[in-house]
Amino acid sequence: MSTLWQNIQYKMLRSGSKLNLLIGINIIVFLLINLTDVIGKFLFNTTIINYFSDHYLLLPAYLPKLLSHFWTPVTYMFMHANVWHILFNMLWLYWFGQIFEEYLGKKRTVGLYFIGGLTGAFLFVLSYNIFPFFTQVHAAESATLVGASASVMAIMVATATLLPDYTLPLILIGPVKLKWLVLFFIVIDFLGITGLNAGGELSHLGGAFIGFVYIRQLQKGRDWIGSIAKVFTPGSKLKVVSNNTSKKSTDFPRQEEIDLILDKISRSGYDSLSKQEKEILFRASNNEG
Repeated sequence: MSTLWQNIQYKMLRSGSKLNLLIGINIIVFLLINLTDVIGKFLFNTTIINYFSDHYLLLPAYLPKLLSHFWTPVTYMFMHANVWHILFNMLWLYWFGQIFEEYLGKKRTVGLYFIGGLTGAFLFVLSYNIFPFFTQVHAAESATLVGASASVMAIMVATATLLPDYTLPLILIGPVKLKWLVLFFIVIDFLGITGLNAGGELSHLGGAFIGFVYIRQLQKGRDWIGSIAKVFTPGSKLKVVSNNTSKKSTDFPRQEEIDLILDKISRSGYDSLSKQEKEILFRASNNEG
C-alpha cells in the first residue's frame, strides 16, 4: 500500500507533469467525497456529505447565493456527478493533455484548465440570468454546475486549434483528425443548450471559446498563461558566455522562433516541420517542464 501511495505521489508531484497533478486532484476529490458519503449513508443513515458538497462546492447560477459562495467558481471544476462523468472527463483530459504538454510544455496546462473552467462558469451564470429561456421559469434559483468539462474542453479545443490535422485512433471508428473530433463535440454541445443539461453544455462552449482564443493569441505572440507563469517562476541565474563560444543545441530557443514554429504547425501540420524546427520545439518543451 505504501508503494502504491509513493507511486501516486511521484506521478502527481515529482514527475513534472501538471496533467498528472490535475487528474490526481480530480480523482482524489471524487473518491474522498463519494466514499465518505457511502459510509455515512450505510453506517449512520445520513446524507450530510452529499448535502455539504451540493450546497457548498457546486457552482450556483442564482446570484445572491453565488455572492455568498464566492469560492464555487473554482471548486465546481474539481467535482463530478458520477463515475461515468469523471471517467470520460479524465480520459479526454489525459489524451488531449498529453499532446498539449508535448508541444507547448507543462507550465500552461494548469493555467488553461482554470481559465477554461472560469470562462465556462461565467457563461453559465450569465446565460441563466439574462436569457428568457431561463429567466422566464426562474431556472437560476435551483441550477448548479458541476464538473471539469469546461476546463477539459478548453484544453481539447486549444490542442485541436494548434494541431488541427493531428490524428487520434478511436476504437470502432479508426483514425480521426482532432479538428473533426472537437467540432463534433462543439456541435453536440450547441444543440444541447436547450436540453436537460443546458448549463453544462453552455459551460462547455465557454471553455471551447477560450481554448480557441488562447491559441490564436499565442500564435500572434501573446501568451497570457505563459506570462502569468513567469511571475511565479524564480529567475534564472546570470550566465557569462564567452563571445567566441558557439551556440549549443541545449540553448533555450527564442520566443520568436517558437511562435514561428507554432504558426507553421497551425498552417501545415507538425509533419511539415524540418528536423531542426522539431528539435527547437522539443528543447522549448523540455525547458518549460
